[in-house]
Amino acid sequence: MPLPREACAVCAGLLGAFEPPPGYRCGACRERPPAYERLLALWLYRDPLDAVIQALKFGRLDYLGRHLAVKLHEGLGGQLGGYDGVVPVPLHWWRWISRGYNQAERIARPLAARLGVPLVQVLHRSRPTRAQTSLGRSARATNLRSAFAVPRPKRVRGLRLLLVDDVATTGATLDAAAKALMRAGADSVTAVVAARTV
Repeated sequence: MPLPREACAVCAGLLGAFEPPPGYRCGACRERPPAYERLLALWLYRDPLDAVIQALKFGRLDYLGRHLAVKLHEGLGGQLGGYDGVVPVPLHWWRWISRGYNQAERIARPLAARLGVPLVQVLHRSRPTRAQTSLGRSARATNLRSAFAVPRPKRVRGLRLLLVDDVATTGATLDAAAKALMRAGADSVTAVVAARTV
C-alpha cells in the first residue's frame, strides 16, 4: 500500500484523517527533530510488502533488494537527485555473519548505481544491539545510543547523503545512524526506506 499523503514531512509518520499543508511536521518532529532532514518511504509496511521484506531479511532472498531499489528509484526518483552518496545502515558483524549479507546494502547498492552516485560504506555498528522490534519506543533510542560510528570522517565530510534501510518503525535506528554521520561532518542526511510502519 502506498504511503498516504497524510504524513509528516520529516518522519513520514501518519497524521490521521486530515491532509496536512506542504512541509507540515508532526509534534514529535517539532519538539525533537531527528538528525536526518526527512524520511522518504514508498509504501506502508503491510501485506504483501511485509512478506517481501521478511523474505529479504530472513529468507535469504537477497535479490529482492534489487527489486525494491528499482521501485524506490521509480517512485521517489524525483526526490533523490543532488546527493553525493548512498550509505546503507550497517549490521553488526555477528548478525551479518549469521545472515550472510546486509539487507540494507542489498537495497542501497543498486539504488546508488541507478542514481549514478557511489555507495559509501562508512558507518559501522560499534556494538551489538537488541532487535528493535522487541523493544518499546523509549527503549529503542536507549538501545541505539553510541551504536554507530564513522571511523573515517574524511569520507563523509561536506557530503549530502542518502541513508538507506529496509523499514522504518519509530525511526530510532535512522536517527542514530544519521547523528553519527552528521557528527562526522556530513552536510546533510536524508533517510530512504522501502516501507514505513503505521
